Amino acid sequence: MKVLMINGSPHVKGNTRIALDEMVKIFEKEGIDTEIIHVGHQDIRGCIACMTCKKGKNQCVFDDLVNQVAPKFEQCDGFVVGTPVYYGSANSTLISFLTRLFYSTSFDKTMKVGASVVVARRGGISSTYDEINKFFAISGMPIASTQYWNAIHGREQGEVLQDEEGLQTMRVLARNMSFLLKSIHDGKEKYGLPEKEEFHRTNFIR
Repeated sequence: MKVLMINGSPHVKGNTRIALDEMVKIFEKEGIDTEIIHVGHQDIRGCIACMTCKKGKNQCVFDDLVNQVAPKFEQCDGFVVGTPVYYGSANSTLISFLTRLFYSTSFDKTMKVGASVVVARRGGISSTYDEINKFFAISGMPIASTQYWNAIHGREQGEVLQDEEGLQTMRVLARNMSFLLKSIHDGKEKYGLPEKEEFHRTNFIR
């Protein structure tokens, strides 16, 4: 099993990376492979609703990191997204990346386990946590939780190492996610995936 981890911070070795690394320690003990991809420093534009990805191309019209990560996303069993908080929201570069990644990929994401990791000096955690989780929820992905919000506090680089509760929260999150990954893996072998119905899209325009 493998967990793909996204570092949505502009800082490659900042507090978001430290939080993700705390999870990696647990995943390694649980025998789960990980890969961290640094997104937050990239030049990634937003979706322009051109619908090219839905017209047979099956990838985003902008051939950048989004298309490079898409095959890794398809192959992974778990998906962790880490971000700092800016004005009560995730890093805008990360949101552009996630919007295009989730929309342009047509593969079934059902039962891939998702988890958000939020880093803040003080406030804006709950709104950012909700913002990231919506990508998972709309895709049929179970959301891993922990003993509190999936959050850790710190501003200057390395300050999160002083947040003992936050570090513990990351470790518990990784253990809970590992349990979900293994349970879903065994469940799929024994029971298969849930039955799917044809999707009926309703537009409220008359």
